[in-house]
Amino acid sequence: MTMIIVGSLVVGMLCGYFLLPGGLPFLSSITDGALALLLFTVGYDLAQGGDLRQKIKDLPRIALAVPVLVILGSLLGSLVGTLFIDLPLGEGVLVGAGLGWYSLSAVIIAQSYDVTLGAVALLTNVFREVLAILLIPIIARKLGYLPAIAPGGATTMDVTLPIISQSTDSQTTIVAFYSGTVLTALIPFLVPLIIKLLQGF
Repeated sequence: MTMIIVGSLVVGMLCGYFLLPGGLPFLSSITDGALALLLFTVGYDLAQGGDLRQKIKDLPRIALAVPVLVILGSLLGSLVGTLFIDLPLGEGVLVGAGLGWYSLSAVIIAQSYDVTLGAVALLTNVFREVLAILLIPIIARKLGYLPAIAPGGATTMDVTLPIISQSTDSQTTIVAFYSGTVLTALIPFLVPLIIKLLQGF
């Protein structure tokens, strides 16, 4: 799976650079349609056999804590990361609070705090999504299924959900969707809260 993902990414980059530098018409619609189809197949696979309710009932209790653990891990990782770059600790945490949702977090930071940091947040969370797509199959194989949810952050409810579904099992896919949904709902509150803390209210 990892090789297919990396290969597809490289082929896409080469085509974009050498063959179609002007871009493909309707590329956005094609991307949206492909993602919708992938999510449809994930939902179909989860419901196949008619035991979806039982799968949800059988989820371990730790599953409820997954979004909280992802937030703590992301903020702590951002805090540690700022020690190696020229960025204040609080601003590093603010960038990490995007949790992979690059479009919204970047806009909030740019409008409410700093345009340059908003650009940093955009690039950081885009890179997080790309790395998540590449690393999820490896983490699932080496560290276990639940840890494979963490890299995706908020994207586990959409973009990275098919990767998780392919790399883990149906129960982990349910947890991933739940985690991504909770994180997506929290980001519009978490990012402004950290901005207010940095600004001293």
